[in-house]
Amino acid sequence: MAAGAGSSMLYSLLLFLVILSLQEMYRGKLASTELFTILGGFTSSLLFLVLLTFIGNFQESNGMKTGWGAVVLAEVVALIAAGTVHRVCITTCFLFSGGLLYEVNKLSGIAQSKVESKTRRH
Repeated sequence: MAAGAGSSMLYSLLLFLVILSLQEMYRGKLASTELFTILGGFTSSLLFLVLLTFIGNFQESNGMKTGWGAVVLAEVVALIAAGTVHRVCITTCFLFSGGLLYEVNKLSGIAQSKVESKTRRH
Protein backbone atom coordinates (compact mmCIF):
# COMPACT_ATOMS: atom_id res chain seq x y z
CA MET A 1 0.00 0.00 0.00
CA ALA A 2 1.54 3.28 -1.10
CA ALA A 3 1.28 6.53 0.79
CA GLY A 4 -0.49 9.45 -0.82
CA ALA A 5 1.41 12.32 -2.34
CA GLY A 6 0.72 14.62 0.61
CA SER A 7 1.83 12.26 3.35
CA SER A 8 4.82 11.07 1.34
CA MET A 9 5.82 14.69 0.81
CA LEU A 10 5.61 15.36 4.56
CA TYR A 11 7.60 12.23 5.47
CA SER A 12 10.31 12.97 2.94
CA LEU A 13 10.64 16.56 4.18
CA LEU A 14 10.95 15.37 7.78
CA LEU A 15 13.52 12.74 6.78
CA PHE A 16 15.46 15.37 4.86
CA LEU A 17 15.60 17.64 7.89
CA VAL A 18 16.61 14.81 10.24
CA ILE A 19 19.35 13.47 7.94
CA LEU A 20 20.72 16.96 7.25
CA SER A 21 20.72 17.84 10.95
CA LEU A 22 22.51 14.63 11.92
CA GLN A 23 25.02 15.06 9.12
CA GLU A 24 25.85 18.57 10.26
CA MET A 25 26.02 17.53 13.92
CA TYR A 26 28.52 14.77 13.13
CA ARG A 27 30.41 16.69 10.44
CA GLY A 28 33.72 16.39 12.29
CA LYS A 29 33.36 12.65 12.78
CA LEU A 30 32.36 12.10 9.14
CA ALA A 31 35.44 13.97 7.95
CA SER A 32 37.85 12.18 10.33
CA THR A 33 38.68 9.00 8.35
CA GLU A 34 38.40 7.72 4.79
CA LEU A 35 35.60 5.30 5.63
CA PHE A 36 33.58 7.96 7.42
CA THR A 37 34.12 10.31 4.48
CA ILE A 38 32.55 7.70 2.19
CA LEU A 39 29.72 7.35 4.71
CA GLY A 40 29.28 11.14 4.58
CA GLY A 41 28.85 10.92 0.82
CA PHE A 42 26.30 8.13 1.24
CA THR A 43 24.27 10.13 3.75
CA SER A 44 24.30 13.05 1.33
CA SER A 45 23.00 10.76 -1.40
CA LEU A 46 20.15 9.82 0.95
CA LEU A 47 19.46 13.55 1.16
CA PHE A 48 19.26 13.52 -2.64
CA LEU A 49 16.76 10.65 -2.58
CA VAL A 50 14.40 12.13 -0.01
CA LEU A 51 14.60 15.61 -1.55
CA LEU A 52 13.83 14.14 -4.97
CA THR A 53 10.82 12.39 -3.41
CA PHE A 54 9.69 15.66 -1.84
CA ILE A 55 10.03 17.64 -5.07
CA GLY A 56 8.30 14.94 -7.13
CA ASN A 57 5.37 14.72 -4.72
CA PHE A 58 5.12 18.51 -4.54
CA GLN A 59 4.96 18.75 -8.31
CA GLU A 60 2.46 15.91 -8.51
CA SER A 61 0.17 17.49 -5.92
CA ASN A 62 0.25 20.76 -7.91
CA GLY A 63 -0.53 19.03 -11.19
CA MET A 64 2.88 19.60 -12.75
CA LYS A 65 5.00 16.97 -14.44
CA THR A 66 8.28 15.99 -12.80
CA GLY A 67 11.31 16.09 -15.07
CA TRP A 68 15.07 16.34 -15.00
CA GLY A 69 14.91 19.74 -13.32
CA ALA A 70 13.85 18.07 -10.07
CA VAL A 71 16.77 15.65 -10.32
CA VAL A 72 19.28 18.43 -10.95
CA LEU A 73 17.93 20.58 -8.11
CA ALA A 74 17.98 17.69 -5.63
CA GLU A 75 21.51 16.73 -6.71
CA VAL A 76 22.84 20.27 -6.35
CA VAL A 77 21.39 20.59 -2.84
CA ALA A 78 22.84 17.20 -1.86
CA LEU A 79 26.26 18.10 -3.26
CA ILE A 80 26.27 21.39 -1.36
CA ALA A 81 25.39 19.51 1.84
CA ALA A 82 28.17 17.02 1.10
CA GLY A 83 30.60 19.86 0.56
CA THR A 84 30.01 21.13 4.07
CA VAL A 85 31.41 17.84 5.41
CA HIS A 86 34.44 17.14 3.18
CA ARG A 87 35.49 17.62 -0.44
CA VAL A 88 35.65 13.87 -1.06
CA CYS A 89 32.04 13.57 0.13
CA ILE A 90 31.01 15.53 -2.97
CA THR A 91 32.42 12.84 -5.26
CA THR A 92 31.05 9.91 -3.30
CA CYS A 93 27.66 11.61 -3.01
CA PHE A 94 27.57 12.06 -6.79
CA LEU A 95 28.43 8.39 -7.37
CA PHE A 96 25.97 7.04 -4.79
CA SER A 97 23.25 9.38 -6.08
CA GLY A 98 23.76 8.06 -9.60
CA GLY A 99 23.31 4.51 -8.33
CA LEU A 100 20.21 5.45 -6.33
CA LEU A 101 18.74 7.28 -9.33
CA TYR A 102 19.30 4.21 -11.50
CA GLU A 103 17.53 1.97 -8.98
CA VAL A 104 14.63 4.40 -8.52
CA ASN A 105 14.21 4.60 -12.29
CA LYS A 106 14.22 0.81 -12.54
CA LEU A 107 11.62 0.47 -9.76
CA SER A 108 9.50 3.15 -11.39
CA GLY A 109 9.55 1.25 -14.67
CA ILE A 110 8.49 -1.96 -12.95
CA ALA A 111 5.63 -0.18 -11.14
CA GLN A 112 4.52 1.54 -14.34
CA SER A 113 4.46 -1.73 -16.29
CA LYS A 114 2.31 -3.33 -13.57
CA VAL A 115 -0.16 -0.45 -13.75
CA GLU A 116 -0.29 -0.66 -17.56
CA SER A 117 -0.85 -4.43 -17.50
CA LYS A 118 -3.77 -3.99 -15.07
CA THR A 119 -5.41 -1.36 -17.26
CA ARG A 120 -5.07 -3.57 -20.37
CA ARG A 121 -6.98 -6.40 -18.69
CA HIS A 122 -10.02 -4.24 -17.96
